[in-house]
Amino acid sequence: MTITQIFNVANFFVLPFWILMIVLPKWNITKRVIESYIPFVPLAATYLYLFIISINPDSAQSFSNPQLSDLARLFADEKVTATGWIHFLTLDLFTGRYIYLEAQKTGIWTIHSLILCLFAGPLGLLSHVLTDWITKAFFPSGKVKQLSETTS
Repeated sequence: MTITQIFNVANFFVLPFWILMIVLPKWNITKRVIESYIPFVPLAATYLYLFIISINPDSAQSFSNPQLSDLARLFADEKVTATGWIHFLTLDLFTGRYIYLEAQKTGIWTIHSLILCLFAGPLGLLSHVLTDWITKAFFPSGKVKQLSETTS
């Protein structure tokens, strides 16, 4: 499989998990799939493979003492860029999983945070943190879960 094919497969691989969390958050299958670490195993294995084939003496030196210009040069290599992209996909999905599981536990509305997380992980996390703070400020403890259960 070429680097481009690995990149494309990884992009498509994460989409069903995002769709489940965003479109079907209350479905029992969604809950079982997202509670599992299984979606992360193929991503982590792909990352490991790409990481290994991307390392050479030059890249190892650059990663051991990162300088912005050296990293920019390294990311011009498709293998390194694909490795970095799989890193983003994995951690964004893991962050989305955290947001989803918190929503299931607390009842806090998170669709906007999950969508943001899909496209820009840290912004989705920030959105969730802010939503959590605002929700807790305006709803006494326990009222959010009760509210979300009555509207489902």
